[in-house]
Amino acid sequence: MSIAEKFAAMDYGPAPEDPKEAAAWLERHGRRFGLFIGGAWQAPVAGEYFDTFDPSNGEKLAVVGHGGVADIDAAVRAARAAFPKWRALTPHARARYLYALARLVQKHSRLLAVLETMDNGKPIRESRDIDIPLVARHFYYHAGWAQLLDKEFPEHEPCGVVGQIIPWNFPLLMLAWKIAPALATGNTVVLKPAEFTPLTALAFAELCQEAGLPAGVVNIVTGDGSTGEALVKHPDVDKIAFTGSTEVGRAIRIATATSHKRLSLELGGKSPFIIFDDADLDSAVEGLVDGIWFNQGQVCCAGSRLLMQESIAETLMSKIRDRMSTLRIGAPLDKAIDIGAIVARVQLDRIERMVAQGVAEGATCWQPQVVLPSRGFYFPPTLLSNVHPTSIVAQQEIFGPVLAAMTFRTPKEAVELANNTVYGLASCVWSENINVALHVAAQLKAGVVWVNCTNLFDAACGFGGYRESGYGREGGREGLLEYMEPTWFKHAPALPVGTSPSAAQLAGQIDEKEEKVDASKPTIDRTVKLYIGGKQARPDSGYSMEVRSPDGHLLGEAPLGNRKDIRNAVEAARKAEAWAKATAHNRAQVLYYCAENLAQRSGEIGQRLAAVVGEKQAAAEVELGIERIFSYAAWADKFDGAVHNPPFRNIAIAMNEPIGTVGVICPVEAPLLGFLSLVMPLLAVGNTVIAVPSERYPLVTGDLCQLFDTSDLPGGAINIVTGYASQLLKTLAEHDDVDGLWCHGDEATVAAAKGMSTGNLKQVWTNEGRVIDWFNPRQAEGRWFLEHATQVKNIWVPYGE
Repeated sequence: MSIAEKFAAMDYGPAPEDPKEAAAWLERHGRRFGLFIGGAWQAPVAGEYFDTFDPSNGEKLAVVGHGGVADIDAAVRAARAAFPKWRALTPHARARYLYALARLVQKHSRLLAVLETMDNGKPIRESRDIDIPLVARHFYYHAGWAQLLDKEFPEHEPCGVVGQIIPWNFPLLMLAWKIAPALATGNTVVLKPAEFTPLTALAFAELCQEAGLPAGVVNIVTGDGSTGEALVKHPDVDKIAFTGSTEVGRAIRIATATSHKRLSLELGGKSPFIIFDDADLDSAVEGLVDGIWFNQGQVCCAGSRLLMQESIAETLMSKIRDRMSTLRIGAPLDKAIDIGAIVARVQLDRIERMVAQGVAEGATCWQPQVVLPSRGFYFPPTLLSNVHPTSIVAQQEIFGPVLAAMTFRTPKEAVELANNTVYGLASCVWSENINVALHVAAQLKAGVVWVNCTNLFDAACGFGGYRESGYGREGGREGLLEYMEPTWFKHAPALPVGTSPSAAQLAGQIDEKEEKVDASKPTIDRTVKLYIGGKQARPDSGYSMEVRSPDGHLLGEAPLGNRKDIRNAVEAARKAEAWAKATAHNRAQVLYYCAENLAQRSGEIGQRLAAVVGEKQAAAEVELGIERIFSYAAWADKFDGAVHNPPFRNIAIAMNEPIGTVGVICPVEAPLLGFLSLVMPLLAVGNTVIAVPSERYPLVTGDLCQLFDTSDLPGGAINIVTGYASQLLKTLAEHDDVDGLWCHGDEATVAAAKGMSTGNLKQVWTNEGRVIDWFNPRQAEGRWFLEHATQVKNIWVPYGE
């Protein structure tokens, strides 16, 4: 064959990576590994081991220790013992350790890349050129944060001992995503790698030794799901960070509900890849190759749903099939290979089963004519067309090299199809019209949106999902916050079980001998109503609850709301989407009106409130309530995002977006101020709210209805349902159209809130049963509340030719 013929054919000869260094490393360990606990290697207490295999050929690579409950306990104890000294290090000292780890990752980068490919099956080009450089980048980036931590995050402290569980698709990169911010913020770590891919985590343990990391700061315990379960349930772990399937994430949420463990979850996805008719189709096809066939499609944010404008569908599909025919499949250590091996037989079986089901549901399957290796686990790149939006292959995560294609006609339809999923991890938008691209990006329910690019990641840019793709962020400033808590909150006392003392009394601000208000005079009947959709409404039950003063005097009656009232309130909140779309300036103006109107009616509202909490607390609640509303009116147009400059020709626009529809269980102890302290930050950033006011004085609803009615707040932006919090909490927690839940109460109440809200994995924020002094603005207002009222969306926008 002539040179010209070879060039035209583009047939690549073999270009194998030499695995001898990785093999030598395995041999030095006798291909047998224990557990890394307390800075040393230990055999599992039960003496159990399991095998790890090379998925490209089925050959056994090594024998690895299977950690059990006793091993997890030893690792947690080691981490707990190391925590005080690690936390007490100067920021510069911690920064130097992270810098040393970054340098060692670079020093051993080739070994780590080859080892990753052998253990995982991904092409060596991806391990070498993407994964390992990003690992080093994360340690460099977080070394910088470690240096700046005290200045940038004053009055915060680390969670403590962090349990981390990572998946098998990016073994070392997921380790870096989790360990780097945890160490930078002063935590110590117990990490459990995936059962299929433990080797690079064990190699990293050696780097920790080489860097001189203090014993117990990083502990690595290998094992299967039972090992992870032991870590999740360990009582001395302060935080769990998990990346994996939504099903396991839901189980972890249930397991941690009754504890004070902080939880961040990065779960599954079914990401849309949207191509408009004005897109550069050739570039879009190349992006699609990276979006779905990168790492054999074993990527949580893979662009597995192709949404193409109808007018270009035929042309685009032809280009996609042509490009698929050029993809090279084979041994992943070959540098000329595009698609490597599926990680394990069980995953290959799942892919085959789901594709078959998709075809049975009407999809047309197309695969290029390729010869798969005779050994190992391989699946060809697959294109499913004529896919119905409700098909299993359009709704469920396949986690393989399978693309499901659908069409749309208008941008509005594209958005509806893109958001027609329980997930919300990532999205791609391809259009040469930047107005269209950014308009669509802003409407997508996803934590990351790539415009005219795909699968770009950087340590400076937060990554994480909406809805059942989890909550919390990894990377960036927001990722650091997952590993810290305000110092005052971490050490706040617990609310007495079953009691709700006045927050002001607990803060020493109210005299317990304060004179009682004379409530003996007859009053006009005060039977308030619910407030739903901007209108007062009678309760579905037709019943009311008596509201009495501390001395037993009847003050009035409040409606007993039920599940139907909550349903109506959620429906009204969902319809009030104009509030989220309003400009931040307009939201600020409305909140200022609320403060102005509260000030005008402060005397009468304070007088009625005094019958329950006393004159001094009532006056304080009204005055601070006005100030609190003013604060959030001020924040409304100032709680901005950021523009990141990752090391590419891109900017990443980090936008603070509202969570959506949020249920609020208000604190009992400060009926007016507690309500305003929780509802106002949610409204300020564009959420809609269903609030259950204090059972101690639900009559405050009557005053609040009038306040909101006269302040230009759109109907449905705030809805108030009175009743017994324990009953209404269950309905709010289980409602799948509620995106978030804020619950403030004793330990039993907040545990119930977390446990009952696992259905759609809504974001739940609680006081963890601790006292919050609602009269102290350092505790009860500001960024801490706004950070929980928003979720960050990173929109990546390329620039240049």
